Amino acid sequence: MNFEFSEEQLFIRDQARNFLGQECTPAKVRRILDSPEPFDRDLWQKIVELGWTAMTIPESYGGLGLGYLELCVIAEELGRALAPVPFSSSAYLATEAIKSWGTEAQKQHYLPKLAAGELIGTLALAEGLGAPAVESQCLEGNLTAQKFPVPDGDIADFAVVAARNANGATSLYLAELADAGVKRETLNSMDPTRSQARLDFDDVPVKPLGDQGAGDAELSELLDRAAVLLAFEQIGGCQAAMDMGIAYTKARYAFGRPIASFQAIKHKFADMYVALELARANAYYGACALASDAPDLPLAAATARVSATDAFFLISKENIQAHGGMGFTWEFDCHLYYRRAQLLSGVIGTQPQWKEHIVARLLQAA
Repeated sequence: MNFEFSEEQLFIRDQARNFLGQECTPAKVRRILDSPEPFDRDLWQKIVELGWTAMTIPESYGGLGLGYLELCVIAEELGRALAPVPFSSSAYLATEAIKSWGTEAQKQHYLPKLAAGELIGTLALAEGLGAPAVESQCLEGNLTAQKFPVPDGDIADFAVVAARNANGATSLYLAELADAGVKRETLNSMDPTRSQARLDFDDVPVKPLGDQGAGDAELSELLDRAAVLLAFEQIGGCQAAMDMGIAYTKARYAFGRPIASFQAIKHKFADMYVALELARANAYYGACALASDAPDLPLAAATARVSATDAFFLISKENIQAHGGMGFTWEFDCHLYYRRAQLLSGVIGTQPQWKEHIVARLLQAA
């Protein structure tokens, strides 16, 4: 594979990096971490004004009509800055589901408002961490379900919900979260800058999304796309955490020398670099497959997801170690990356589940 982003896409990346460097500093991330606010509303509004929420929405629905590669470079910079906004749940999951399987009326209603930041959406899939199956039911257009953790479920306006229909087949539904039958509870999580919630649906009227009974295939396609985009968020976080560790070890002296010159430290950063470049290569492979709708997208997405998750966990952990005892303190920013690495590792399925996807897809290809 010979793949690289275009000059225009790299320009978008650089502009996003400059913007987030000014508007999403570690101090601003900490403000959300230390406050009851679930996300940075001011940053979210500026992101909306830049058109990031409209990036892949067709122009006929108020979007910019750009492609997935442009969204990938934005995702990487959001990950690098640890942006405390509901971008991934709304742009990677809810928007993509409606674009792909919504009726014309649903697209006309939701997509312009998602593009303009008037609505925030999410995907309500999990029924407990690592839960293997969807057991919720939707009978005669009414949903009864317990979903958790739901990314940004406490602030979203609507959710794409997976449930079983009367025939027992998994289907997708659109639920308005302001409905009286919906109870929302914010969950404590490793990273409070990206909220998680429990949603209880008690006989809530919902609308079908996509073909009834085709939910498993639709979810698989949706999660493959999200896996690639989240992999870019993760490699952005990897790069920032590694850069932070390198800067510290170059400035920190022991025995009259910068600790970066010690062999043990060099070995740590060599491992971090290898993990990051492996994840980056897999993410690029996933981006290429996503942009071209290649038949190997499911395998590319799973490998990108697994390698990026492994890399972010390793690098955020080793960044703490490179800082020594100070790395474990609240005052240093190391824990911000470790928190985000832990949160992203389970947001669309656990690492064992994605490894099973790789095995299943390799066997299928064989």
